[in-house]
Amino acid sequence: MAASDRMVLGPLVGSIDQGTSSSRFLVFNAKTAELLSHHQVEIQQKFPKEGWVEQDPKEILRSVHECVERTCEKLQQLNIDITNIKAIGVSNQRETTVVWDKTTGEPLYNAIVWLDLRTQSTVERLLKRIPGNNKSFFKFRTGLPLSTYFSAVKLRWLLDNVEEIRQAVDDGRAMFGTIDSWLIWCLTGGKNGGVHCTDVTNASRTMLFNIHSLDWDPELCQFFDIPMEILPKVRSSSEIYGLMKSGALTGVPISGCLGDQSAALVGQMCFQDGQAKNTYGTGCFLLCNTGQKSVFSDHGLLTTIAYKLGRDKPVCYALEGSVAIAGAVVRWLRDNLGIVKTSQEVEKLAAEAGTSYGCYFVPAFSGLYAPYWEPSARGIICGLTQFTNKNHIAFAALEAVCFQTREILDAMNKDCGIPLSQLQVDGGMTNNKVLMQLQSDILCIPVVKPSMPETTALGAAMAAGAAEGVGIWSLNPGDLTAVTCERFEPQINPEESEYRYARWKKAVMKSMGWETSEAPSNDCEEAVWSKNEPSVITTARQLPLSPSHIMSPPPR
Repeated sequence: MAASDRMVLGPLVGSIDQGTSSSRFLVFNAKTAELLSHHQVEIQQKFPKEGWVEQDPKEILRSVHECVERTCEKLQQLNIDITNIKAIGVSNQRETTVVWDKTTGEPLYNAIVWLDLRTQSTVERLLKRIPGNNKSFFKFRTGLPLSTYFSAVKLRWLLDNVEEIRQAVDDGRAMFGTIDSWLIWCLTGGKNGGVHCTDVTNASRTMLFNIHSLDWDPELCQFFDIPMEILPKVRSSSEIYGLMKSGALTGVPISGCLGDQSAALVGQMCFQDGQAKNTYGTGCFLLCNTGQKSVFSDHGLLTTIAYKLGRDKPVCYALEGSVAIAGAVVRWLRDNLGIVKTSQEVEKLAAEAGTSYGCYFVPAFSGLYAPYWEPSARGIICGLTQFTNKNHIAFAALEAVCFQTREILDAMNKDCGIPLSQLQVDGGMTNNKVLMQLQSDILCIPVVKPSMPETTALGAAMAAGAAEGVGIWSLNPGDLTAVTCERFEPQINPEESEYRYARWKKAVMKSMGWETSEAPSNDCEEAVWSKNEPSVITTARQLPLSPSHIMSPPPR
């Protein structure tokens, strides 16, 4: 590349995309939104007990450092000057909970991943202290039902079960954060002056955050018995939080932060009321922008913060349909069943089958999320015959992702009153053309996929580049780059689609009520964690959960 060509590139923005399955670093041209280079590292997930899902926070941090360094090397090989990278954005898996020691910089336990189910008994104990055992009691304050999904109950479990964390809290050494907080603190200096912060989108997924006042809610913290001094400072999604303190990009500001689904909404440029996107990653997440008004669902959807793109900018809200298992079902077919060696092979098997031949797969590995919020559900494959083979199971797995999307889209249409005429999609699974065609067939509407599917990373880059003090990425509608798209139209008649959907719903009903959280004994398990053995369990007395007072729900 000639020197004159390099100059045309102008300012660049980097984006850390830390997901459940992998970490990535991507670099975009701030003027054209073109993706110039990237690097990806897969992350190990640990399953120490049934229903438990953990990750090593230090492995996550190492993977991010590796992605940044390798991407910078690739840019230099392309003769692109990395000093043109003027800002970095962070997008992250939400809800996943980390507690670390601010004096040593070391995590005090593995990260408890958003999919983790160990807190079901914690949830049930908390429900007993709420009038009518109403899991939606805090909905109008937080936008969320009481569920294993959100950070507050994961943090409560850690405080109840990990002595090192209790001691660190007592000593004033503990810091809590979701993955964005952990990364930003480490990248901006860690124990040597690292910035302990989060943004409004990630804070809104903790169940400790008031989505109207835009701050930690003292009454919620008191209900969950969470000490407020361990919480990060809440900032907007687009402002300079601090500077990179090591590596090839030392001195570059970190100036954008969005939970992954909010980042995808921004990256899809869904800035208007009623615009929606569906992201196919480890899980599947449909978000619809509701503007500056928080809309509450009557059909199992969450109310969440979409973004706040600047300290002085208004907050925007979204309705969200959350599905726990999407891409994770493909990984399960690869890693657990071993019927494929790569995730890409699932598309080939499904294409060979062309149908599930009456086989239905409900991948409720972590219970059912929206619209059911049913933690007792577990995965089932039903409708099997001697004719069924691995191709049919692969097809049924892809079809399950589409049926789950249909369920949350139906709920979204009921809540919004105006049905979506097409579905904008993004995420790694959208490279699967069989899945995208299936999705259109099952929804009976067109599915529209941008030619550059990395919209999550793009959204974080946009927020970073637009931040005050950076100012290299314009978010004015007239300045946004037009996106080329691939379009999938329905190819089956609506009657067949409805028949298959009805059979799926029947299978979903059969998946419910499999599990209870009743312990086999009255002893409570205390987790004792070491770096070599992340989940060694001994028995200990359960500490009191939290104050016994109950607050009234805020007015609707």
